Amino acid sequence: MPEEWRRSVLVPIFKNKGDMQSCSNYRGIKLMSHTMKLWERVVEARLRKVVDICEQQYGFMPRKSTTDAIFALRILMEKYRDGQRELHCVFVDLEKEYDRVPREELWYCMRNSGVAEKYVRVVQDMYERSRTVVRCAVGQTEEFNVEVGLHQGSALSPFLFAIVMDQLSEEFRQESPWTMMFADDIVICSESREQVEENLERWRFALERRGMKVSRSKTEYMCVNEREGSGTVRLQGEEVKKVQEFKYLGSTVQSNGECGKEVKKRVQAGWNGWRKVLGVLCDRKISARIKGKVYRTVVRLAMLYGLETVSLRKRQESELEVAELKMLRFSLGVTRLDRIRNEYIRGTAHVGRLGDKVREARLRWFGHVQRREITSESVKHHQCAVKRNNLPPQDIDDEAKTSASVSLLENVSY
Repeated sequence: MPEEWRRSVLVPIFKNKGDMQSCSNYRGIKLMSHTMKLWERVVEARLRKVVDICEQQYGFMPRKSTTDAIFALRILMEKYRDGQRELHCVFVDLEKEYDRVPREELWYCMRNSGVAEKYVRVVQDMYERSRTVVRCAVGQTEEFNVEVGLHQGSALSPFLFAIVMDQLSEEFRQESPWTMMFADDIVICSESREQVEENLERWRFALERRGMKVSRSKTEYMCVNEREGSGTVRLQGEEVKKVQEFKYLGSTVQSNGECGKEVKKRVQAGWNGWRKVLGVLCDRKISARIKGKVYRTVVRLAMLYGLETVSLRKRQESELEVAELKMLRFSLGVTRLDRIRNEYIRGTAHVGRLGDKVREARLRWFGHVQRREITSESVKHHQCAVKRNNLPPQDIDDEAKTSASVSLLENVSY
């Protein structure tokens, strides 16, 4: 392999949470040669043909996405909420997961997964004599060797990490959705606190035996339908932080099964996206049609993220639409005092109703779940709990049936 491919530049990126003065709140991304990444893509395609990753892994897998994992977790929580039964979830966080993977452990996992020795040697060659420099605001460090961990920012690293996680959890992981992984994001679910604590200890032992480490401060525990005195979860005698809500793969889940916090986060994400393209959306020289295209591409996608897995009430849907209309009015230079109807605003910008787009996305996702064999595993847990005799809160199944009766033809082109 060319020596130039072995060199990289490491850039620390703030995670947008925690203290900016703490190094642990930064993620190091390696800027590598583009031709090196092309070579990695070729090797990755060869490896995917011979390695079968478990169904519990949703990260960087074909025909899987964050929506699959979010959907599985939300519907599991809904069924236990409706059945008035406790569900215990632990969200496991790993410390510097890519940086801690021992190279010898990686070679062992690749061979154990059935990878031919010639491909193992190819990957080994990628990591031999690898050198990097750190670039920050005050300058650049001297070049130094990188002798442990996977390359951050590499096209091949996510799949190599999936191989390692698949091998180390092979003996004790449960079927989806009781155990789900999205790269290094792990969620463990169980009907009892004792069982989820036992499973957490198994994960800790397996991870730390392979050179990785569970973060005690960032691993969190949540209980759905918690009864009095249900206690908490401990990891090696240390109490795991108990929370009422958790941001899982960018979507906020709450212990009471509600989605009010997630709707507010989607509105906030929409405004953040709107501010990023403020110069375009509020430029009077740009036509309303172009503004509508930019809005749909940047702002609306941020607002719609994960909402196909959420059962929205009318009030929450209205909250999203009110925020959207404010953005559109600002973009078109129109105020409420102009007494222009909302339908005219949407028509001018060529933007359909957000509620209709949510229902359209939900129907598309529902059909996706029904068609895919691989997803049939993620919906087995529909029978995990029995609904109460009285009318329960509307869940995703009910939302899909309701959405099926709504015509979307007039907005489908938007």
